[in-house]
Amino acid sequence: MALGSALNHESEDTASPRATPPENAAASSSDIPTSQVAAPLAIISDIHSNFEALTAVLAEIDRRNITRIACLGDVIGYGPNPLECMDLVLQRCEFSLMGNHDFAIFYEPHNFNTAAENAAFWTRSQFENDPETERRNQRWRHLGVMQTRIARDRFIAVHASPRRPINEYIFPDDTYSAPGKIAAIFERVPHLCFVGHTHVPGVFVTDPDFYSPDELAGRYGLTSAKAIVNVGSVGQPRDRDPRASFGILHADSVEFVRVPYDVQTTVEKVQAIDALDNFLGLRLLEGR
Repeated sequence: MALGSALNHESEDTASPRATPPENAAASSSDIPTSQVAAPLAIISDIHSNFEALTAVLAEIDRRNITRIACLGDVIGYGPNPLECMDLVLQRCEFSLMGNHDFAIFYEPHNFNTAAENAAFWTRSQFENDPETERRNQRWRHLGVMQTRIARDRFIAVHASPRRPINEYIFPDDTYSAPGKIAAIFERVPHLCFVGHTHVPGVFVTDPDFYSPDELAGRYGLTSAKAIVNVGSVGQPRDRDPRASFGILHADSVEFVRVPYDVQTTVEKVQAIDALDNFLGLRLLEGR
């Protein structure tokens, strides 16, 4: 994560500026501007090498009999199991977009703080030192062809923002501190856009405003109105809820899902790796 943005985010008050959910929170599928409604799509993001969180989320997706999964990036970085997480994403996801931490491994970290940069270099060493040539090359090939933006009939998806898809943060507070920024970003959104990057789930609307999953009772109803949906983070939530977060695109709504996982095991793995700052594990206990 970029240092300036990281510092801003560490102190970010993630409480929403409003407590009243949008009027479209109970929309019907007939309001959706699409001629064909696909099967449910699970959308995950910001796994950050957290194997325990990823496997718990995948188990929940399987429990719901959802067969389609998309990843919005940052599969790696920060955490202790980059290879295992990358391999699972390669096996299970229809597509995986490039996040800023994926970019850092394939190219170079840019404006990362010390802990993030050290984690990036350690992660790269794990990719480079795998003795199984075919598997190692497959991961590098995947990193090299990651897209930064993808468009489907019903939505577009990026890691960060449709304006700057790898690095730009869209914070809840931007709805009142930077409304011009939100307006400019929405100009790039045809209808529905999925993002991650801030690790804070919720929905941005054009008013501008932001609604947390709690304010929406866990589900945002789709209409013809534009919306930017942040599905939160699988492996490093930052909304003061340590449970893994992901979203599900249904015919008429987006559902927000939280999944408990064995956080302590991940913390202990981080602490056992000298190159990873202990804070990267301890923060998981509080979801920050």
